Amino acid sequence: MGSAVAAAGEELLAEIGSAFAQAAHVPDELLLGLKFLFGPCALPALDLVDQRSVTRVVSPSGRTAYQVLGSSGKLYTCYSSCHFCTCPAFDFTVLQKNESLLCKHILAVYLSQAMGACQELSVSEEQLTNILLAEDEEEG
Repeated sequence: MGSAVAAAGEELLAEIGSAFAQAAHVPDELLLGLKFLFGPCALPALDLVDQRSVTRVVSPSGRTAYQVLGSSGKLYTCYSSCHFCTCPAFDFTVLQKNESLLCKHILAVYLSQAMGACQELSVSEEQLTNILLAEDEEEG
């Protein structure tokens, strides 16, 4: 993601978080900004947040990953720290074709963080490792 676009995205997400904290909704002008910056994945990402499909998975050591229940019913693992998702759309449109900045799952993670809408799941180190390894096994 270009640094100017990344900065604009971070600022927009901060404004969304602030607005949501004050009024429990996101104003239309911020929704338009979201649509402008992130294109067609903005509305599906908001839908995932509304459905509370984002879960922050935390181990005792503080390692964190996010799991997003996609609209297809499949669970995807997202890493906000390195801007990565295990879904096919991320692989194709972001990594291969460079047509999008991110997929709806990553945007849903960012939005749920901004809005305080993440579900929380505490797991053991072994359970988190199994979550991460399960994704590798599916890909390979």
